[in-house]
Amino acid sequence: MQQIDFTMQVDISQKHLKTIFIILLTFNVLNCRAQHVPIPNAFAHNDYWHKRPLYDALTNGYMHIEADIYLRNNKLIVAHALPFFKKKKTLEQLYLKPLLETINGTNKEISCPVYSIMLMLDIKSDADKTYLNLCQLLSKYRHILTSYENGVVTNRQVTVVITGNKPYKILSAQSKRFAFIDEDLMKSRNDSLSPGLYQTASCKYSSMVSWDGNGKMPEKDKHRLMKYVAIAHRYQKKVRLWASPEREEVWRALLDCGVDLINTDKLSELKDFLLLDQKSYAQSNNTK
Repeated sequence: MQQIDFTMQVDISQKHLKTIFIILLTFNVLNCRAQHVPIPNAFAHNDYWHKRPLYDALTNGYMHIEADIYLRNNKLIVAHALPFFKKKKTLEQLYLKPLLETINGTNKEISCPVYSIMLMLDIKSDADKTYLNLCQLLSKYRHILTSYENGVVTNRQVTVVITGNKPYKILSAQSKRFAFIDEDLMKSRNDSLSPGLYQTASCKYSSMVSWDGNGKMPEKDKHRLMKYVAIAHRYQKKVRLWASPEREEVWRALLDCGVDLINTDKLSELKDFLLLDQKSYAQSNNTK
C-alpha cells in the first residue's frame, strides 16, 4: 500500500510540475508580448545614451532607433562627441550584431521577436569616408538589411537610414546598397525621387514650428507643417521633427498634423502616451 501511495504521489507531482511549467511558459510569452508591443510612431533618439543600448528601445516596442557614429582608425565608433574614449563601443558591437542575434533567436539579452526596425545612423565624421567604411560592414549583415539593387527595393528586418553628414553622390550612384538617406524636410518639395534613395524626411522642430507647447498650436504653424508632411508623404517618406519639446501636448499636435515619427529621449513616457493614445483612438472609432 505504501508503494502504491508513493507512486500516486509521484504521478501527481509530475502532473503538477507539468501544469506549473505550462503556466509559467504562457505567462512569459504573454509578458514578453506585453512588453514588446510594436509602436510605429516612436523614434528613440540617440539610443546609446540609455543604460542598455538597443535593448531599452526594443523592450519598449520602438521600431525606429538612432545612433551617432564616427569613423576612427577604420572603426565605426558610436558616440555623440569625443569618440576617442569609446573605442569598444562600435556600431557592430552595439547594434548590428545584437540585431542579428535577436532575429536569429540567439540573443541572451532579449528573446522576444523583432519587428521591422529602422536604424538611423547620424554620421558625425566625414560623410564619404565614413560611408565607404560603413558599406563594408553592412555587406556582412546583408541577409537582414533592406537593400536597393538596380531600382528594386527589397525589404528585410532592418532598414539603415543615414542622416547628419550625408554621402549623397556616392550613395545615389550605387546600383546596389544597403542604406538610404534621411532627406531634409525643408527641401522635400523639390524632390521627385522614389523611395530607392530616401526613406524619411526630417528637420529641426524650431525650423518648422515656433510653438513651445503652451496653449494651442498656432494655425500658421499647423498649416505650414501639414503642407510639408503632405509633400513628403506624396513621395512615400516618413516625417520626423527632431529637438521637439518633450511634452504630451506637442506629441499629440504633431500626430494630428500627420507627423509619422515622434522623436524622444524619454522612451517609457512616450511609449505610455502612444499606447494610451492608440487605445483612446480605437475606442472613439468603436463608438461612432
